Amino acid sequence: MLNNWVVAPTRLPLVRRRCHTCASDRFRASGKFRVNAHHKVIDAWLLVLCTGCGGTAKLPLLERVNVRDVTPALLDGLHANDPVLTAQLLQAPAVRRRSRIALDWTDAWSLDTGGAEHLDGGVMDVSVRFAARIPVRPERIVAEGCGLSRAEVARLIAAGKLVSAVRLSDRLSGDFTFTLKR
Repeated sequence: MLNNWVVAPTRLPLVRRRCHTCASDRFRASGKFRVNAHHKVIDAWLLVLCTGCGGTAKLPLLERVNVRDVTPALLDGLHANDPVLTAQLLQAPAVRRRSRIALDWTDAWSLDTGGAEHLDGGVMDVSVRFAARIPVRPERIVAEGCGLSRAEVARLIAAGKLVSAVRLSDRLSGDFTFTLKR
């Protein structure tokens, strides 16, 4: 029987970026946007707050873009400080690359195993689905979902009792499956 597990975000990730005021390198998304229009062009930023001093930094989203090129839904979301739009833009690779930031997902996700009993022995097939692009090591997901230590998971991999088409020791943010033989 195939068990379905879901890795879902519990909050927005922290933004890794150096603060110009203090020595902190973590920011949290405020959920607010700054929009500035200059006649026919528009600029937009996502505001983030330093976890150390509370200072504000701006992550550029739109720079000198013609207003007609911006979709009405995006423009409405920016003006309404839409939290769903904040999450989407924060995870967008283009925004992260342009702003030169990385995301810190530590303690920002949870694993839903469906509450099924899976430690009964035998063979267990599991399909893991990611609700967002959260980079996590699959061996950590297996350890948390099965109630094992990471060392025990490494022993199961070495013994060939835990197999998958993906490398379980690398970070992964896409769906995968694995089989555990006990």
